[in-house]
Amino acid sequence: MPTYILLTTLTAQGVQTLRSNPDRLREVNRDVEELGAKVLHQWATLGPFDFVNVVEAPDDATIARVSVSLGARGSAKLQTMAALDIDEFLNSLS
Repeated sequence: MPTYILLTTLTAQGVQTLRSNPDRLREVNRDVEELGAKVLHQWATLGPFDFVNVVEAPDDATIARVSVSLGARGSAKLQTMAALDIDEFLNSLS
């Protein structure tokens, strides 16, 4: 299944939501699953992004739906990138 990297920056609204309800973060992961994708790994990070997520989705349309749905809430800004396994990448060069 294709893998995607989601880089997330919280808005002021997102920071307030997280402070008042830290479990909301896990609820969002369940929302992602309801949209047809699965969070494989998740890290809180320091720097320009607040979270880095590795997500599996069956296709680009599904991950686009996830990104738009989460972004529409107003609590986070997302950047989504397709990720290729190194072996898959090297094979594509042959």
